[in-house]
This record gives sequence, structure tokens and C-alpha cells, in this order.
Amino acid sequence: MASRLSRIWPTLSRVRLSSAFGSRCVSQTPKSSASGAAVASDLQSLSPAAQDSHGHAEVSPFDKNPDFHGFHHHDAFVDEWNMRLAFFFGISVAIVIGGTFIHYLPDHGMRQWARREAERLIKQREAEGLPLMTENYYDPSTIVLPSSEED
Repeated sequence: MASRLSRIWPTLSRVRLSSAFGSRCVSQTPKSSASGAAVASDLQSLSPAAQDSHGHAEVSPFDKNPDFHGFHHHDAFVDEWNMRLAFFFGISVAIVIGGTFIHYLPDHGMRQWARREAERLIKQREAEGLPLMTENYYDPSTIVLPSSEED
């Protein structure tokens, strides 16, 4: 497997993932004013209802805090710590309580009981001097067979 991978690795390293998935890269550098690109605020004027008493527009929490996690709208530090605490305790509780719950579930399929019963029967048969397994699953003397005349 490793030898096959080493043979095709040069080919795989030339494959561009962005072209494979049909996505395109977008530049994150700010546009210069000479490019003539229109800004969203240039395209549509804000209605008086969307502005506050000082003439400022309402800014979404995501614009104020680009790393907004949804735990605190005004303070980025509190938002980040609330997110960390929520995920830490949420995942810890899920793992600890979930693991404890699964550990103390009853014996599914009675596997442990079947093992204990098999060990008990083996000890009993060894003490009586009988073979551990017989060739017949059922006692042949208790099986009622149809007579050959009833065919």
C-alpha cells in the first residue's frame, strides 16, 4: 500500500482541491478606491427607520465581532469565554454522564449470564467425569420419530 502511494504521490500533490470541488478563491485584500467598485452603502441609502437618533445605521453583532459565537452580543471577550465554557462543560458532561450511563446499562443479550452459566456447566461436567460436549444435542431416547409406515 505504501509503495503504491509513493508512486502516485507526485501526481496527487499536483491536484488542486479548489479546482476539484469547483470553488473559487476570493481575495481578502481591501479594494483600492481607484478600482471603482461600489460599496453596499453606496448602492442603497438607509431609510430613516433603520437609523438611530444620531444618524448612524444599526450594525449587526457579526460586524462588531467577526468571531461572534452567539453567546454574548456586546462583548467579544465574554462571548468567547461563554462559548469555551459551554462547549467544555457540554462535552464533558456528555462524555462523563454518557459513559457512566452506558457502563451501568444492564447486560444486553444476557452475554455475561451465558458465560457464567457455561463455566458452571463445565465445572459440573468435569466433576461428574462427563465429556464437556456430547455428539448429540438432544438425548436420542427422548426424541419421538415418525414410523416408516407413515410416509
